[in-house]
Amino acid sequence: MPLEIRALLAGATASVLCACAAQAQVNVGITVSQTGPAAALGIPQKNSVAQLPKKIGDLTVEYTVLDDATDPTKAVANARKLIAEQKIDYLIGSSATPATLAIVDVAAETKTPYCAMVPTRSLVEPMDDKRRWVFKAPQDDAIMAEALADHMAANGVKTIGFLGYTDGYGQGWLDAVGKVMPGKGIKVVATERFQRTDTSVTGQALKIVAANPDAVLIAASGTPAVMPQKALKEQGYRKPIYQTHGVSTMEFVRVGGKDVEGTVFPAGPVVIADQLPDSNPIKKVALAYIKDYEANNKTPFAGFGAHLADCMALAEAGLAAAAAKGKPGTPEFRAALRDAIEGSKEVVGNHGVYNFSPTDHAGLDKRSRVLIKIDGGKWTLLP
Repeated sequence: MPLEIRALLAGATASVLCACAAQAQVNVGITVSQTGPAAALGIPQKNSVAQLPKKIGDLTVEYTVLDDATDPTKAVANARKLIAEQKIDYLIGSSATPATLAIVDVAAETKTPYCAMVPTRSLVEPMDDKRRWVFKAPQDDAIMAEALADHMAANGVKTIGFLGYTDGYGQGWLDAVGKVMPGKGIKVVATERFQRTDTSVTGQALKIVAANPDAVLIAASGTPAVMPQKALKEQGYRKPIYQTHGVSTMEFVRVGGKDVEGTVFPAGPVVIADQLPDSNPIKKVALAYIKDYEANNKTPFAGFGAHLADCMALAEAGLAAAAAKGKPGTPEFRAALRDAIEGSKEVVGNHGVYNFSPTDHAGLDKRSRVLIKIDGGKWTLLP
């Protein structure tokens, strides 16, 4: 065979191989709140991207991260940009409930599998043609509320005050409280709400204190959750205060100082992985995540970042099956990835063990929760 022909064939073969390699790249789009009120959640999520897998089986994975500034409108724009310009196969977002809920329509419209990083149950329930494209990494509010209700009941709490965000996060928790607490003989005697951007909740705190509940539950997230607790203390409230898994960051402890001492809150197992028994399958995964995060970022981890890692673990579990049915970048691949994630069983993540089905896109059970008490400025695992 003449040298020229061999060279042409070699060039053609290389072109085919390059084309195949390009087709074998999975694009993942991520929108998080690196700025704005939910930055305490979004920053560790963005920081976690560096430790996500770059290659899964025969597929390379490319990640594009955009900041939505805790703005639902910006989150929607980010999602559309990622889908239209980056041709993503999988969407992850966002850090706050309003922005995360806003993206659902985009995911459904474009038929892009979407992993949400907030606990709000309405993201995946009731199941319909829109929500079938959505999966949720964090624990349901109800799962966490049950743990709090058990602790309250065991400690003689009969009445509580509720002080929470006015948005979907606060409403999700208020709904969960309404379902769970009555079964434990606990009555809500005061309900007050506030905006994420509020700079004072003194008025709401005064009304809670006037109702004199046995305990108060604050439904907020990140360091902004310190403000209502501080306000209650300033108004003389000295009874137990509970928070939600939205405060699963040591920044909450650092900013809150003595005002958050003694707080009890539920969290995913990763938050206190070093205190888990060795028999817990989540411990190994969680400790590896924490080690990588702190090595990459030179700063303590936060449980919110682990939601991002869990979202990617769910995709990783389904990529091989999806690749067998379609090429990345095609509607067939995205539909197959959605189907594969929906069929996931016993996927061990940082926050729990996931089991999805056509009617359940939340996928977590009681293995996904622990109770923590802030004691001496540190987290202590409660039995």
